[in-house]
Amino acid sequence: MIAFTVVTFVAAFLAAAALPAVTADARPDLPAVLVSRQLAAHAGLRTGDTVTLALDATGSGAMRFRVGGAYEPTPDPMRFTARRLEARMHLPDLNAITASPSDPGSVESVKAVNVRLADPNDAAAFASALAARAPGIFARPTARTRDGPDPFVVLERFHLAVATVTVLGSTAFLLALMTMRAEERRETVGIIRLIGVSQRSILMGVLVEGLLIATSGAVFGILVAVAAQGAINRFFQWRYDTALVFVRVTMSIALRSIMLSVPLGIVAGLVGAWTLLRRDLPALIRR
Repeated sequence: MIAFTVVTFVAAFLAAAALPAVTADARPDLPAVLVSRQLAAHAGLRTGDTVTLALDATGSGAMRFRVGGAYEPTPDPMRFTARRLEARMHLPDLNAITASPSDPGSVESVKAVNVRLADPNDAAAFASALAARAPGIFARPTARTRDGPDPFVVLERFHLAVATVTVLGSTAFLLALMTMRAEERRETVGIIRLIGVSQRSILMGVLVEGLLIATSGAVFGILVAVAAQGAINRFFQWRYDTALVFVRVTMSIALRSIMLSVPLGIVAGLVGAWTLLRRDLPALIRR
């Protein structure tokens, strides 16, 4: 199955001096056009207003349209800094306003077509077959690839490298901190061993303590991240006037954080406790 979808963005109509003239007495027989939320706010457009759109600032080939409503542009990470002064119209209206009188075939030509394959894995074979049968026409997949020059793949690898270094550094810091904490409890551990408590029982107590502390810390960190993501998203969405979500803490991220932080906390507590338990009893109670 192959499905064709035509989506028109006519931001070129709204450039500089070619901004649409607006009137409030819209005629119902005019063709409808949808304007982006940003354009509606920028030009003060409301549903039912009449706008005049043209290809250039001289107004050549201008046509009048009725604003049928506003829409939120699809967030695009590659264009989140751009002002989305855009409009959408029906294909016949787009052909009528973009057609060149000197080129009758311009009405029947398109620059891009979206093709949906029944099996997305056939994208490479489809692109090769299309290039062989129609030289000069090429196809590229819209899905992200795990290799190649995709900037988001490179950014993801950079984040992975930074996260790995951060985890290694925090693990070393945690081990040092737990060792210092265990050293402060040296006399307490010595007294416990003097009254007959076995090393295994002490290790089990440290294990439970480390489990509770690590779990509490992981949950607290996730709650802070969830609270911070809302503030970060609201700030940058306001800053760039976009609906793009910049930070999202998903359930998989939270589970991976717990699966990584809890074992590290337990191991750090056990290592710190073992540095004391492997000592002789006189060395523990010696002041």
